[in-house]
Amino acid sequence: MHFHGYVWLGEKKIFDKESVRRPPGQTPTASSDMEVVDRYREAVAVFPVSEVPPIQTAHWLMKPLSVVRGTWDEPKEAAEWLSIQLAETAPRFASGSERRAQRLVLLLNEAVERLAWGGDVSLGHYLRGTVFHSVALVACSPNHAAPELSCPGGRGRA
Repeated sequence: MHFHGYVWLGEKKIFDKESVRRPPGQTPTASSDMEVVDRYREAVAVFPVSEVPPIQTAHWLMKPLSVVRGTWDEPKEAAEWLSIQLAETAPRFASGSERRAQRLVLLLNEAVERLAWGGDVSLGHYLRGTVFHSVALVACSPNHAAPELSCPGGRGRA
C-alpha cells in the first residue's frame, strides 16, 4: 500500500460547485431536464482534469497523475507532508480554534492511525476571506472505499 497527497486552494464558490466535484455519472436521456444535461456536460469536461477536490475522497484516484503532490509508502511520511501543508496555511485559518497547535497535532496523529489501516484522510479549512484549503491523503493498492479504481501512478490497482 502507498499514499498519494493532494492539495487545493481556491475560491469557496468554486468548491461549492458540485458539477466540478462529481464524476459524470449516467448519461442523461432525451427526456432529462436541461439542468441534468448541463451538469453532465460540465462534469464530463471538467471533473477529469479539475484540481478541485472531489466529493468522495477516493475519487482523487480518478484524476490525472499531474495533480498528485507526493507519494509515500509509509503513513508517517505521508503525515509529515500533511503537517507541512497545515503549518503553511494554519495562520490563515478563519477559525482561531482550528489554528491551535494541540488541534493540529491531534489531526496529524489521527491521520497516521487512519492511514495505517488503509483509510483516507481529507481535511478542509476556510481561510480568511472567501478562500478554501483542502488537503487529502488517499490510500492506493487498494483503496478501501473504491477498490475498483486504478492507481494514477501506475502502481497497480488502487
